[in-house]
Amino acid sequence: MDYHQRRKLQAKQTEQAILEAAMVLAREHSFDKVSVRDICQRAGITTGAFYHHFRSKEDLLSRGFSPLDQHMEEALAGHEGDPPAQRLWLILSTYAQFTEEQGWELVARYYQRRLDSPDDAASMDPTRFTLRAVLECLKQMEVEGVPMPGCTPEWLADFLFRHFRGVVVDWILHRGSYPLLSRLEQDYTLFSRTFQSN
Repeated sequence: MDYHQRRKLQAKQTEQAILEAAMVLAREHSFDKVSVRDICQRAGITTGAFYHHFRSKEDLLSRGFSPLDQHMEEALAGHEGDPPAQRLWLILSTYAQFTEEQGWELVARYYQRRLDSPDDAASMDPTRFTLRAVLECLKQMEVEGVPMPGCTPEWLADFLFRHFRGVVVDWILHRGSYPLLSRLEQDYTLFSRTFQSN
């Protein structure tokens, strides 16, 4: 590995450490009560290193869910040969667990940040691993003859994410008072039965 590759890997690892430290501290306390200095101490870096990667503490919220794709890749590793419906549930349940682990308060701040910065469409990027993985499952299901009346796999993938975001917003409005995963499982079971009956 040459110097530039090492520097790039080191930068990625530092950014990941910052994000993880911020998420842990935000769960332990509250995002508003966590300072940049607290994050730096937890991550074992200087404040200069923090500002090299992020413009501000609020900037963390824009990229706060970026570890999701890596988390999803790790969760799906070894399941490539599983039936697509099984993989789809693994994706959705892993997504729900990841979101729940962040805590409703931090997720609420993330969504608020998205509303305040509508031009920041990074989380909706169709090249992201999670979105691609869902679409791949749905395309395989279509090839295998699973009925998708009146919709394409692309439309259905978008629908599932729109629905899931709605469930997350409801969970936030209820201040995380119910388990997000079990609510999503009920919805997924309903969707599955609907497709099987058509």
